Amino acid sequence: MSRKIAILATHGFEESELKSPKEYIEQQGWTAEIISPESGTIKSWAEKNWGQEYPVDLTIADANASDYDALVLPGGVINPDKLRTNNEALAFVKAFFDQKKPVATICHGPWTLINAGVVDGRRVTSVKSISQDLINAGANWVDEEVVVDQGLVTSRTPEDLPAFNKKLVEEINEGKHQLQHS
Repeated sequence: MSRKIAILATHGFEESELKSPKEYIEQQGWTAEIISPESGTIKSWAEKNWGQEYPVDLTIADANASDYDALVLPGGVINPDKLRTNNEALAFVKAFFDQKKPVATICHGPWTLINAGVVDGRRVTSVKSISQDLINAGANWVDEEVVVDQGLVTSRTPEDLPAFNKKLVEEINEGKHQLQHS
């Protein structure tokens, strides 16, 4: 079955955290589109320096969550810090949760989820430096390679990408999730 996955990012995303899931999604025969507040290209951060530029497929203003089967939010420090203050980006993210579609995020990516108001009561992981932010937002933060909570896939660092990618594909194959919060 053909699938279309949105990857929401802006300048300063951690290159491996966009490139690896995008390639893994495409290996499934699916489409992965980069959605950004900016048109043209966005520049990655590759560990300690600026990395490659990646072409943007659609701006957030032209993208609709209904057109996608899932959402991926790469980390990096700069990228989610910019996205979490962008109202269009937050509305786009929230729409995936409202539609009960899989969402996957890694490293600092969950920062955007906090501002979208979708982590309260969720079991998640992330890079350790934002764990307290997630706890303060009502999330149940754990230090694990990959965590899945009703279609939300989270991981800590680029070292977790193999497990992250595998769980992302599993959740996309499962499809929409009904929320079961107690």
